[in-house]
Amino acid sequence: MSWLPEDFVHPVHAEVLPGHHLRPIRESDVDLDYPAVMGSRERLWALYGEAWGWPAATMSFEADRADLARHAVEIAAHQSFNYALFDTAESALLGCVYIDPPEKPGADGEICWWVVDELAGGEVEAALDAFVPAWIAARWPLKSPRYIGRDISWADWIALPALG
Repeated sequence: MSWLPEDFVHPVHAEVLPGHHLRPIRESDVDLDYPAVMGSRERLWALYGEAWGWPAATMSFEADRADLARHAVEIAAHQSFNYALFDTAESALLGCVYIDPPEKPGADGEICWWVVDELAGGEVEAALDAFVPAWIAARWPLKSPRYIGRDISWADWIALPALG
């Protein structure tokens, strides 16, 4: 049984605030994703390193491309979702939102997100922080989503038992 209804159609565009939108990430976004991730690597490692081992200090451009290709396949199969945050012209990747099936009990989906260092603590991050839970509630068929790093710390999430 899928974690999402068979007839669910995932959003392909979501306006976060004027001049900033989300869309599913693609392999071809690597030219924008790689500098965004590696330019914010230390902060991202502090968030995701223990849980995901990402992003490694040694992550190559080609490894990032392969990761984005995997995400695109998973999105098409509705296995998990990675949405990239872009400016209107899509000239810069500014962050990502991950919507995943639950790995731990107590939720029907697990969601987290990040922005690049230059936007951390600013208007765009605040807008994304407000937007994501409202978007999930309005557009996604999840009854009890878990916002990792928001409503549960990463340390507390890691400490939960795995499903199954």
